[in-house]
Amino acid sequence: MDLLIGDTVADAAAIAPRATAATLGDEVVSFSHLDDEANRVAHTLHGQGVRRGDLVAWWTGGSLRSLAGMVACARLGAVFAPISPQLETAEAADVLDYVDPRLVVADGPRRDAAHDTGRPVAMLDELGRGASHSPVAVDVRDCDPHILYLTSGSTGRPKGVLVSHRATWLRSAPGSGTFAGAIRGDGGVLSSFPLHHYGGWHYVVEAWLHRTAVHLVRRADAEHLLAAVARHRPTAMYCIPAVWERVLAAPGDLGCLRHADTGTSRVADDLVERLRRRAPGATTTVLYGSSEAGPMTALRHWHLDAKRGSVGRPISPGVLRIAPDGEILFRGPTLMSSYLRLPAETAAAVRDGWYHSGDLGVRDDDGFVHITGRKREVIRSGGETVGPAEVEAALRTLPGIADVAVIGLPDERWGEVVCAVIVPEPGADVPDVAALRAGLTGLSGYKHPRRVVPTTAIPRTPATGQVMRSAIRDAVLRELATGKAGAAFRPTARSSEPIRRTGRSSVGGMAHERGEAS
Repeated sequence: MDLLIGDTVADAAAIAPRATAATLGDEVVSFSHLDDEANRVAHTLHGQGVRRGDLVAWWTGGSLRSLAGMVACARLGAVFAPISPQLETAEAADVLDYVDPRLVVADGPRRDAAHDTGRPVAMLDELGRGASHSPVAVDVRDCDPHILYLTSGSTGRPKGVLVSHRATWLRSAPGSGTFAGAIRGDGGVLSSFPLHHYGGWHYVVEAWLHRTAVHLVRRADAEHLLAAVARHRPTAMYCIPAVWERVLAAPGDLGCLRHADTGTSRVADDLVERLRRRAPGATTTVLYGSSEAGPMTALRHWHLDAKRGSVGRPISPGVLRIAPDGEILFRGPTLMSSYLRLPAETAAAVRDGWYHSGDLGVRDDDGFVHITGRKREVIRSGGETVGPAEVEAALRTLPGIADVAVIGLPDERWGEVVCAVIVPEPGADVPDVAALRAGLTGLSGYKHPRRVVPTTAIPRTPATGQVMRSAIRDAVLRELATGKAGAAFRPTARSSEPIRRTGRSSVGGMAHERGEAS
């Protein structure tokens, strides 16, 4: 049988029609209601001219109706393309020019901007009104793309990642999903991610394939997440480390959790220990993956202590290997179909069936993968190569450093030199080069910083919290060019608040977005 995303809700509705499919604040929708609503929306979209293979741009704020929209598109064979509601009008216009959808679905706050694009627009509150709730009759195959994820790259226009029904199903299926293979308990999954990036939809589908609820929040802050925990008592919850830090800093009972998973960015040892204390009945798994490939590796809870600093072993049914230059390659049925209308970029990313992740890593004798940096971010100094992530991990163990990013700066003698951009802890002085080098006794000398630049915040991607090295490097070079060497550079990209991290760390890479659910 075909593995169709549109069937996930219908199958659950046939088994447990009154069971909760999703919540958002006080709003609750059952599988039966969602199944009927998806059919109504599908009939409306079909009446607007949407056909199999067409793209539907979904540009709305937080609403459970986005779930019906995704399922409706899946049943029509159309491609659901969620657009971030946080985009400014000009940014959204550029994205829509690239996506070139058959139809734009917008809500009230985005009504005028959507019409200004000159494309057909359907208003969210009018979808499904008066339409039939009978199933639509469209021949859809599981190799058809059903969703488009816009990657949150640090530079340049985002690339649209097309993912098929089959790939999505296999990414989230029981036995190969993220929560240690299967979700324990019936409380549902609390998703801290919005629905305009891969992470949010991954956990929606994973919940539904387990025939359980997904609990959404309007903002990924401690207040909203802990309120959702108290109201719905979820079984499983995944947050990137920065979001877990905020949750753990606030009072609240996490005792209902059986899964408290994390990944995407660095996971400090003390974070894992604090999760264990606050959620004593939960296991913790560290995950690594991407929009293009889905989950690639997992460090399961039974290996967490013995293999700290690793992102685990490859997740079935994928295969992972390390290329001679250290790049992590992945192959399997969960790979994307392509980048939307970008054949050259697709050919560069997937070669002979292997997805080239751009991440550098090593594999130990037990098959566990350790991330050492990004291929394009490698610093070449005096004929040696330096992975910024490795140096950052060492620097975070030193006192007085709240956050840090490592970049390469051009140098006539060395080619590049290692530069540490540092956010000092409140009241602490920025350490100089000598102090840093004296503290990095476990790191080879050629990896030590030769330059230190202070700053107030480290720019990071809003999707994943990953360091935006290109933006940082450009900002530092601008300051140097204006003769302000040694002064704190001004972050020009969206920045995260400094977060204290200590101990050894591991790195993940699943593309998720924080903020408003859509």
